Amino acid sequence: MIDTAFRFVRFRRFALPLALLAGALVAVTLGQSPAAEEENSMRFFEMRTYIAPEGKLEALHARFRDHTTALFEKHGMTNLGYWVPAEGPEAANTLVYILAYPSREAREASWQAFIADPEWTKAKEASEVNGPLVEKVIAQFLSPTDYSAIQ
Repeated sequence: MIDTAFRFVRFRRFALPLALLAGALVAVTLGQSPAAEEENSMRFFEMRTYIAPEGKLEALHARFRDHTTALFEKHGMTNLGYWVPAEGPEAANTLVYILAYPSREAREASWQAFIADPEWTKAKEASEVNGPLVEKVIAQFLSPTDYSAIQ
């Protein structure tokens, strides 16, 4: 129970900065044309938080930088942003990112194609020669509100 309470406190401390960072995504869409806004109006969003084992965060960044983000795009996922906590113990091992998809169904198809991609398999295996880079994944699906600048 103490462990659960500790995790909740850590999450609450981390949730506000994440919400503020997600708000920064507003700037991404402010300059879009009306056609782009209409195209994005029905998107489905996913916020993913990766907890890396001690000492593995830089290797995780390298895998995203060198392989993962391009493979996400290849399979129809839109990279909206990537963040690390600015302070606190989570800063040493946490990566948070948000992806957008045309729909929930498109999300499922994109992930299936991504996971089956031989290029991903090769990059993952090469990056994990010295052990896994992720020990925990937290995925949260998001739907925009009617007043959200990003939809």
